[in-house]
Amino acid sequence: MELHGITKRFPGVVANKDIAITVRKGTVHALIGENGAGKSTLMKILYGMQKPDEGTIAIDGEQVSFSSPGDAIARGIGMVHQHFMLADNLTVLENVVLGGEKLYGIGAKARKKIKEISDAYGLGVRPDALVEDLGVADRQRVEILKVLYRGAQILILDEPTAVLVPQEVDALFDNLRELKAEGLTVIFISHKLGEVLKVADDITVIRRGTTVGTADPKTATTKQLAELMVGSELPSPETRESTVTDVAMLEVKGLTLLESGFTGAPLTTAAPADPSATAVVREEVAAGRKLLDDVSLTIHKGEILGIAGVEGNGQTELIEALMGLRAPDSGGISLDGQDISALPVRKRREGGIGYIPEDRHRHGLLLEAPLWENRILGHVTEAPNSKRGILDPKAARKDTERIVREYDVRTPGIDVTAASLSGGNQQKLIVGREMSHNPKFLIAAHPTRGVDVGAQAQIWDAIREARREGLAVLLISADLDELIGLSDTLRVMYRGKLVADADPATITPEQLGSAMTGAATGRLEGGDERPEQSEQSEDGDAR
Repeated sequence: MELHGITKRFPGVVANKDIAITVRKGTVHALIGENGAGKSTLMKILYGMQKPDEGTIAIDGEQVSFSSPGDAIARGIGMVHQHFMLADNLTVLENVVLGGEKLYGIGAKARKKIKEISDAYGLGVRPDALVEDLGVADRQRVEILKVLYRGAQILILDEPTAVLVPQEVDALFDNLRELKAEGLTVIFISHKLGEVLKVADDITVIRRGTTVGTADPKTATTKQLAELMVGSELPSPETRESTVTDVAMLEVKGLTLLESGFTGAPLTTAAPADPSATAVVREEVAAGRKLLDDVSLTIHKGEILGIAGVEGNGQTELIEALMGLRAPDSGGISLDGQDISALPVRKRREGGIGYIPEDRHRHGLLLEAPLWENRILGHVTEAPNSKRGILDPKAARKDTERIVREYDVRTPGIDVTAASLSGGNQQKLIVGREMSHNPKFLIAAHPTRGVDVGAQAQIWDAIREARREGLAVLLISADLDELIGLSDTLRVMYRGKLVADADPATITPEQLGSAMTGAATGRLEGGDERPEQSEQSEDGDAR
């Protein structure tokens, strides 16, 4: 694939300017750049979602023009988005054939083709598995299989390792090598520079909408790549000084949550017509799987407690229980000495809980609303958003301008929609919003997922500064360097239980990643000792 002079303008901004990239067949070509550098716009152009104002695209020497993703797919281009596009309530087979029913039908022929592709590239995909039962690494493999099923010869992978632990990253890279060996071409977009050097054959760097250079992964370093990307050194999450006090801010005791169809408060308080019905419901709930299993933890003022775990092992349920979105079946939660176990979400927020959600698009922002309205979310009843119980848009707008300025949210103004911002700037807006209410306790779920090294450093600094002032933080992250670097205390979560703890000063990402698969319990020792490996299932998933 050859791109020459690609330029794309939007009102008030030039997203891409004279971009030139040559991608060799059968290679992994990494594309790196900070948030807002123009990577997403370029990928949308390659995938037919947008047309360039200037420039040409050639595939196998033939110039092409795409008016839709369908055109790109017809020319052998497939894209795996950072936010997966799967229907949870459908099987793998149904997700793969959806929209491509004319290719191989929806029955035995489609199933055979899926198995052939899965076996050929070592994807280990099970056609009849429900997507909602799959872990994040398996979902990613389904997304890759979807584009291969449609005949893709060029794969665009957008931040493919953002939610994977080291073992899963290694498995993905094995898959990419299989694809490369079969002659397929991969365009790999990532902010994790160490991984880029590990997997890429060629590297192109984009800054402020244009290509600023290329790098050879055999000789380049992460420091050199960071300087090319943002003009500065690679930031480190490392926190040297301790600010942990002996004052408990959050105490969780024996928290247990059973799997059931009900969350939060009951829909009705009316007595059942049949008294035995209550007993039946209780029996069904009691027989449910434990999503949280006797979880107990304490976070002190000035302390960051990090929780490591493969996604789907209870982290989301723990967050929802702490926020009041789910009513636990047993156990208690206290904040700053007050029992908040029965308080609704609003009272918990007003009581001092800040929340950086794991999925900014689904739980953190109204994408089609302007920035100043997004500043109000979650804090409707609090100053400066409201005055004596009535919304105060003027004050909210003024404070949004302050957040944009102090947190370096790069935007033309506060009236643009959240969807118009790059991922890193969306995240900085959320962090600024939550920190603006001086929380006592912050839930930070993947706070730097999918953001560049510059935005990453700003978010880390904001959390560290608040920690110095006494903030208690629950940090949940798939970035193990971030977990180890920021945390004062580390716990490992597996199948709804806190199964191990480690000293961030001595533990390595590899040791922590191994413990996350259930390979080790109790106190993890750092240094050269490695936790023993557990026996994994056939598909390599130790969840």
